[in-house]
Amino acid sequence: MNSKYDIIIVGGGAAGFFSAINIAEKNPKLKIAILERGKSVLEKVRISGGGRCNVTHAEFIPKELAKNYPRGEKELVGPFHQFCSGDTIEWFANHGVELKIEDDGRMFPTTDSSQTIIDCFLSEVKRLKIDVLTGQSVQSIFQGNDYWKVETNHETFSCQKLIMTTGSNPKIWEMLSEIGHSIVSPVPSLFTFNIKDNRIAALMGISAFANVKVKNTKLEASGPLLITHWGMSGPGILRLSAWGAKILAEKKYQFTIQVNWLNDTAFEETLDILKDLKLEHSKKVVSKKSPFEFPNRLWEKLVEASTISSETKWADVSKKQLIDLANQLTNGEFQVNGKSTFKEEFVTAGGIDLKEINFKTMESKLFPTLFFAGEIVNIDAITGGFNFQNAWTSGYILSQNL
Repeated sequence: MNSKYDIIIVGGGAAGFFSAINIAEKNPKLKIAILERGKSVLEKVRISGGGRCNVTHAEFIPKELAKNYPRGEKELVGPFHQFCSGDTIEWFANHGVELKIEDDGRMFPTTDSSQTIIDCFLSEVKRLKIDVLTGQSVQSIFQGNDYWKVETNHETFSCQKLIMTTGSNPKIWEMLSEIGHSIVSPVPSLFTFNIKDNRIAALMGISAFANVKVKNTKLEASGPLLITHWGMSGPGILRLSAWGAKILAEKKYQFTIQVNWLNDTAFEETLDILKDLKLEHSKKVVSKKSPFEFPNRLWEKLVEASTISSETKWADVSKKQLIDLANQLTNGEFQVNGKSTFKEEFVTAGGIDLKEINFKTMESKLFPTLFFAGEIVNIDAITGGFNFQNAWTSGYILSQNL
């Protein structure tokens, strides 16, 4: 059986639905189908942002927004000039969904439920008479003279234009590489660091704004660092994992990080502060109270690591111990031994080589009637609503340029 469509979209996720809805709104006469291999659609939308769906980020300058993409920064500036986070807010408002901004810039539906986004998309595809076909696992794609043939586990489809929005699906990447596209091999992005170290062993849940570097590389990031029972997490670590996805994979996730618990305060300046504390608080016990803006329990551990006993007063701290403490504060080295996936928000770096895509249209440079949207291409972002924004932008652009 051969089902004929004008447009077929492979992948029933955020990018697939957004592409379909925008295409149908611009071209109401087209016959459009979304093919999804799973039993249900929009699964990643459902679980994203802890079930609240982090729709986008309140960064409205295209060039600044693009800086949140370790892969794709240069390529996305142009597309963001066409459809940026402000356009996303307006699009959802026009489709009955109000968004709100949180303190850290992340944007969610005012209902705090990802179901709101899912309901919006499902009611739109119904209104626009777009066929959503689940349980359709694509087995092969073939380009004829003026059509595409898509074979699934159930039937054969043909269409004029084919849109791939399958995210990081290795099977689809393989099919695309068989017809000539280059695939940048995938490595995990957004992961946390496994660290066993006495200094952080009993400090689960403690957070500090820190600067973290990967020793002997140029990788570095600042942000809240969260101590967990398996090591370190939090926005600063996740950012570092995203920017370092390739390098850290090459190191097989065995490397040393250097943590500055005072973020940008240098060693010399810290040593001066400690010398002043020694004079001012000579009669006080060093480990009792943290003189810096991070928790006392962390301070106690760093004091202990500098071989200063729990009873030592400031007056009795030696010069060497002060230097050790300044080092622990600004340049503490921790051995990373493996990684853990961050919640269920699994993101991969890798995908279709960006050189093979026309970013004015999201069309393949190899096949004029093949388009891509979302994470199927070698674009990924740090956490905070940016991966969704890439899906909205690429879906919108291809819908205007079909």
